[in-house]
Amino acid sequence: MADEPPVTPPPAASGTAEAVRGRLLVVDDEPAILDTVGRFLGFIGYEVRTAATVHEALATARDFLPDLILLDVMLPDGDGFEVMRRLRADGLPHGIVFLTARDTRKDVVRGLTEGGDDYITKPFGLDEVAARVSAVLRRTRSAPATDPVLRVADLELDTARHVVSRAGTTVDLSPTEFRLLRYLMLHSGRVVPRARLLEHVWSYNFNGDDTVVATYISYLRRKIDALGPGLIHTRRGVGYSIGELG
Repeated sequence: MADEPPVTPPPAASGTAEAVRGRLLVVDDEPAILDTVGRFLGFIGYEVRTAATVHEALATARDFLPDLILLDVMLPDGDGFEVMRRLRADGLPHGIVFLTARDTRKDVVRGLTEGGDDYITKPFGLDEVAARVSAVLRRTRSAPATDPVLRVADLELDTARHVVSRAGTTVDLSPTEFRLLRYLMLHSGRVVPRARLLEHVWSYNFNGDDTVVATYISYLRRKIDALGPGLIHTRRGVGYSIGELG
């Protein structure tokens, strides 16, 4: 197939595996590319997850929190630009490297100006992919780091360690509860509409049924607000906010 890169299988492994160099998400709807690129990057020391659709990419990125995403532009249920926009809106601090057959100058310029860190066109070599990934990780990791700990009053959420505590007491949250709380805390002091929570926390809209948001807000309140004054507030008919009432 013309869009598939010419690849050479990685050399046979020898010795012990080195420490993980970073967490990567590879997004492409071609199974051969997912398999070959994913196996190669895993072989050279990265922890790798894969996804084949916009929906899978959003869900995996929000759970896995990769350091870098290798992202195809053309996906069966949307495009890579949509994935990048939605994850950037979530505040996820990863690098984006486009890996695509869309090779016109216009496409490359769009990918870089809209927030991509690099742009690789097919066909490509695995050594080139590895070099580009390493270079982007060096740049993004040397940039001034944002505080991975979000704070609202006495509530803290540590993104890197996936730990939540209030007034020093650890709060046990499910992955979905964690994503919902994180998104609210990223937008603390503002009312977040229910539709936006559905889009950014669950990645799809449940056919317009937003009762799932109210259900999970109630779960959070039982765990978070049980430890102190209420921090999670409802703006009837609009959405939810987090913060102290002044």
